[in-house]
Amino acid sequence: MSDPQRIRLTLEQEDDYAFRIRFDETTIADLMTDEPAPLGKGEGPNPTRLLAAAVANCLSASLLFALRKFKNTPGKLVTHATAELARNEQGRLRVEHIHADIRLAEAGTAHASLERILAQFENFCVVTESVRHGVDVSVSITDADGVQLHGTARAEQGDS
Repeated sequence: MSDPQRIRLTLEQEDDYAFRIRFDETTIADLMTDEPAPLGKGEGPNPTRLLAAAVANCLSASLLFALRKFKNTPGKLVTHATAELARNEQGRLRVEHIHADIRLAEAGTAHASLERILAQFENFCVVTESVRHGVDVSVSITDADGVQLHGTARAEQGDS
């Protein structure tokens, strides 16, 4: 293994369950997080939403990179993510499953080497492959014509 890379950030409590996240050693703007009511005021994403966003973002970026690597020029991707929460044996709420549904802007037939891309793009997603050690993650890709190209579609289940 190579030397580990480090990402540093600082959380500072602003009010009740609201925290300001500072991404140390970068010029990235601070991010406010908050728990939804009744604990917080819901004035920012909570950690569960950030986890779902991180998985969806990483998968989308990995797919985009792979498409471009094979000289494709994809249109804008749209990804919907759903995090399903359930109580464990001790009655504690946990993220049980995350599903990312990625939509291509064009037909799948418009892309070269698509079968190869779809077979391997998930393996290069740092976040998803790390999260999968504790959370079930599924992925589906649908083209502009509604054709299921990868994975299996999952029904939306509420606002998680």
